[in-house]
Amino acid sequence: MLKLYIQTTEAFKRLASDKDGVVSFEYVIVAACVVAAVAAAFGTGTTTGIGSALSTAISTITTNVTNAVSA
Repeated sequence: MLKLYIQTTEAFKRLASDKDGVVSFEYVIVAACVVAAVAAAFGTGTTTGIGSALSTAISTITTNVTNAVSA
């Protein structure tokens, strides 16, 4: 377990010193926080309420984008 911790810590240190990777890593952290906040606020079920509405909306958008690209 200690070895894994050290490897992870070293990976984060290398990433922090890489100026190009820091920006993309920050975006990953922000995206993960947004996903966690939405999941906490609305739950993860898609059978009722906002989950159902979001699922339907995403399906509609996906269909429209696919049709637009195919045309």
